[in-house]
Amino acid sequence: MKKFLKVVLYLFLVVVVVLAGGYIYLISAFPKVSNATDLKIEATPERLERGKYLANSFAFCIDCHSSRDVNKFGMPVKPGTEGQGGDDYGEGAGFVPAANITSDKETGIGSWTDGEIFRAITSGVNKDGKFLAPMMPYPLFSQIDKEDIYSIIAYIRTLPPIKNKVPEKNLKFPVSIIFRTVPSDPKGFGKRPDGTDKVKLGEYYGIACKFCHSQNEKGEMIPGKEFAGGVEFPLPDGSIVRSANITPDKETGIGNLSKELFLAKFKSCKDESSLDPKTRGYNTVMAWNFIAKTAADEDLMAIYEYLMAQKPVNNKVEKITLQGLK
Repeated sequence: MKKFLKVVLYLFLVVVVVLAGGYIYLISAFPKVSNATDLKIEATPERLERGKYLANSFAFCIDCHSSRDVNKFGMPVKPGTEGQGGDDYGEGAGFVPAANITSDKETGIGSWTDGEIFRAITSGVNKDGKFLAPMMPYPLFSQIDKEDIYSIIAYIRTLPPIKNKVPEKNLKFPVSIIFRTVPSDPKGFGKRPDGTDKVKLGEYYGIACKFCHSQNEKGEMIPGKEFAGGVEFPLPDGSIVRSANITPDKETGIGNLSKELFLAKFKSCKDESSLDPKTRGYNTVMAWNFIAKTAADEDLMAIYEYLMAQKPVNNKVEKITLQGLK
């Protein structure tokens, strides 16, 4: 019996040593990302205009990195908070606040180089090389045109400094280890479509659609569930809202939605006076107002064409679980 207990003890110690060794390796070896490049972006008028359009529409930089008014439908950005960060996007994985991306040198990115900002957007590490959680969709941003990323950086540089010290993220185990391994050097950038192929253009602008409307496991989208919705987002009142199925499935998706109605959904949220969640019976994290105010109609129509070209997925989504709308 004693001999058996000794064997069990030795095996237990071996397992502990292996696990400890693996943990130490993961902590020390990841994230595996190259140093920031010596990059200096010229803020031309064309880049500033393009960057403003993207950051305030399909890249969602300003929407995610500002304070949002939770008392209005779609939680529009509060004026004067653009880029200050602080809102939590942990979604059950822990506390993951959006960073301050204003030009403040102490609490924002005013002291970062263009190369460090570019690396954060496309590789997923901050100025000090610490990993960013994939709630910041850097794996997708690394697929867009490098020139568009330059334009976004040039525009972000113009955001007025806001002194707002954002706390460090605090992830739960084991995602705290898993997310550490996600950042990587871009494998190759995309190319901005010329607009003649509307499906390709819609794919380009629909990056955020895919990110929020596709279920994932351990930071990776579940194959076959792209655009099928069901991703849960907690609301401040304790309710849970889920992203819609935006595949062309006619029973559970948007297959019966015409191009005109698709555009009208956004236009109906353009005026903030119409954003009272009490009249709708629920609230949502879908940034209807944010997109409606800035996105061009032709780009929204391209996204519609792209979504309709996807494979229909039958996935009925319960829009929201209410905890009481006050």
